[in-house]
Amino acid sequence: MGGGGKIPYPKEVWSPAGGWYAQPANWKANTAIMAAAIFGIAAATWSLSAEREYRDRMPEPGRFFPSR
Repeated sequence: MGGGGKIPYPKEVWSPAGGWYAQPANWKANTAIMAAAIFGIAAATWSLSAEREYRDRMPEPGRFFPSR
């Protein structure tokens, strides 16, 4: 069971994604770092958007609106 070994491929092929069978040893750490970076950028963007929000008529105090 298992389907056999890996298929031979030319060694001179270069790929920015790592080529065939790429599995970097630190992929979990890289993924966690990128997730944190994306979350941080989204949070900063959301915060800046809420600060600069302008409405002609603001909702009543205590009433929910997304940026509050």
